[in-house]
Amino acid sequence: MRTVNVHEAKTHLSRLLEQVAGGESFVIAKAGHPIACLSPLAEGGEQRGILGCMRGEVSVPDDFDTMGAAELAMLFGSPP
Repeated sequence: MRTVNVHEAKTHLSRLLEQVAGGESFVIAKAGHPIACLSPLAEGGEQRGILGCMRGEVSVPDDFDTMGAAELAMLFGSPP
């Protein structure tokens, strides 16, 4: 994915939007640090979310919140 700086994005926004409409994506960076992603929306103008995409394929154990408590207590010197 190509990275463009903020100045280039402001100067050439129309050109970048045409390229996004063609399927390309861009990262917009300020001072070399990525701050935003410019990417095409899914057909119909809505971007499809990924929330719940693994529903039914992943399970969380009942003791998830307490997993590793003894090891953490040993590392940080507090009783479990």
